[in-house]
Amino acid sequence: MSAESPVIAYFFTTFPKSTETFLQREIVAMKGLGVRMRIYSLWGGSASFRGLPVQRFNKWRLLTLFWLIPYEASRRPAVLRQLLHGLFTRRAPSWLNFWENMLGAGFACVVAREFRRNPPDHIHAAWGGGPATAAWLLWRIDGHSFSAAAHAYDIFEHGGDWWLRDKLEHAAFTHTSTEMARRALIERGLEAAKIVCIRRGLDRLPVLKPLRPGRQPVHLVSVARLVEKKGLDHQLRIHAALRAAGVPFAARIIGDGPLRAELENLAGRLGIAADVTFTGHLPQHEVWTQLGWADVLLHTGVIAPSGDRDGLPNVIPEAMSAGVLVVTSPAAATTEAITQGVTGLVIPVENTADWVSAIRRLSVDDAFAEKLRGAARHWVEENFDAHRNAARLLGKFREHAPRSRSQEPVTAVPAS
Repeated sequence: MSAESPVIAYFFTTFPKSTETFLQREIVAMKGLGVRMRIYSLWGGSASFRGLPVQRFNKWRLLTLFWLIPYEASRRPAVLRQLLHGLFTRRAPSWLNFWENMLGAGFACVVAREFRRNPPDHIHAAWGGGPATAAWLLWRIDGHSFSAAAHAYDIFEHGGDWWLRDKLEHAAFTHTSTEMARRALIERGLEAAKIVCIRRGLDRLPVLKPLRPGRQPVHLVSVARLVEKKGLDHQLRIHAALRAAGVPFAARIIGDGPLRAELENLAGRLGIAADVTFTGHLPQHEVWTQLGWADVLLHTGVIAPSGDRDGLPNVIPEAMSAGVLVVTSPAAATTEAITQGVTGLVIPVENTADWVSAIRRLSVDDAFAEKLRGAARHWVEENFDAHRNAARLLGKFREHAPRSRSQEPVTAVPAS
């Protein structure tokens, strides 16, 4: 098997998923690099993506666990003992996380024989939940080389994934896309040398649009799921403060989620329903159209009561690449891209008056706006190229893919 074209088994929870364009771009970039991929979607998804087949897991196959569990347990009894001990001695952070991990475990048991007969060079779990559980168990059962990505959701929601440390400490490496996530994993005792921060990216950069002259009213946009960690109630209060201060604006909030009705009601109570449009979810090409309309992207992220928070939302570098000015809260990893007064503006969500002053300045100060836009575009060009970043990730895959190094079948024996 050629070392130049390793076979990577990619595990996703759901693939493709409309709200996870960053993962779709990674796959497109890997395809462009000549990587042979076997893509697995544990829950739903489409049968193909950009000409690549997607193997959707048939949940009916879980019925075969009645005889597969005894069989695999007889081969690796220590694995079953470890899993049972964990089930009875630790509590899952949420029912959703419990069932995600159970799905990953069931998937691993069902496909173990297939992977034994036709092993990939390396397994990569795109999420730290169910996909990482599946990859970890396949390593435990048969020694498959694996790595996993750990996102903010995996690390922080309700204190983090149920078995996250167990999985990541045995991974060949862990992929994060922010330094914030990398630091958090190191603080939890994981080995720093095995955690690599490789950012996501754009498969191509858009044309940098010109600064719109006479930005009155200023066009404001937000692209976010309507959930607590996005802090959109703060954003609506900023809009109300703009109106009270006599700053003309038009705002569009792009996205959907469980808080939509509550946010629409709040907009009505604040008297800004006519100024703020809730578009609902839009496909990616229409999001780019909205960025073409916008002067300023607002990101009012907070730490949710569950502990969940953003990493670096991909829409921020997307906006930066297009020439949209960005004002963000300092929550999470947004400040890894937005440096105050250099690539954008950073303001705590509680400081409503400062948001009003910042937006007012961006609407009238062309020289300042152009300075921010130029530096923001440069940051994206240096840090957010999907092909360059995928090549770095591919380098890690090659480093840890046994058959790519030796061109011999996998013979690694997992620890007991």
